[in-house]
Amino acid sequence: MDTATVSGTIQAATKFIEAGESKLAYRTIGEGKPIIWCNRFRGTMDDWDPAFIDRLAKKYQVVIFDYTGVGLSTGELALDIASVAEDVQLLASELKLQKFIIGGWSYGGFVAQVFSVQYPEMITHTILIGTKPPGKTDYPSEQVFFDVALKVKNDLEDEVVLFFEPASKKSRKAAKASHERIAQRTNDKDFPVPEAVWSRYITGGKVFEADDMQARKRLAQLKTPVLVISGDHEIVFPVQNWYALTGKMPNLYLFVLPKAGHGPQHQYPKLCARFISNFIEHYYH
Repeated sequence: MDTATVSGTIQAATKFIEAGESKLAYRTIGEGKPIIWCNRFRGTMDDWDPAFIDRLAKKYQVVIFDYTGVGLSTGELALDIASVAEDVQLLASELKLQKFIIGGWSYGGFVAQVFSVQYPEMITHTILIGTKPPGKTDYPSEQVFFDVALKVKNDLEDEVVLFFEPASKKSRKAAKASHERIAQRTNDKDFPVPEAVWSRYITGGKVFEADDMQARKRLAQLKTPVLVISGDHEIVFPVQNWYALTGKMPNLYLFVLPKAGHGPQHQYPKLCARFISNFIEHYYH
């Protein structure tokens, strides 16, 4: 991010959608074709790297939000991904979006995939970062992820382990730069996700893996393209789980970044944003 330029992500005001007795918090950055991004485990609106979002916002209307029961949104996080995905429908209705691009990072990738198969008529593209396909997968998460992700508070070194490649000096340098960019937001801050909520994410992940709604099969039947972006050392959802779908999922596009981990868009914000933009424009319907 150019430090001489005011970051739209850092300056974006939080808005709310009233839904009965609860409210859903969201922020919008930029103008153009809309992209709604679904966040990771324990992630809030404050946890997106401004360099990545700002770059996308040069061409698109980028929407980030807190799930029901997370951060500044009230209520209780649902135990199944299909119910969590209804937050996206609520956002789309509020913003009067009939068609849009959906993106998801990690747990948010589960949400994006389920929404895509539930509301295929609303989606032009599905973009998935650091996540896995629905159903049973052969390559599990590394234990180090659980050891670090379940700490009450994570520091920079934890972020290196969780989202970058600790063995790479360049990745470590990128982690520090990303951490500093994210820390630039000092006003209108979001609330960290309390430990009491974490198990609800985990339960949702198990439901996603059981895949009773046949999301994996339905994902391959979408008429719209699906882009997966992953690091080559993805400790949470190894990219190898997607290899099993190559040749079987005709709408799948796979982009793997070297010496990168669970947050490739934070290590390579400009490259990922540029690749996403090219993907969208090339396959726009």
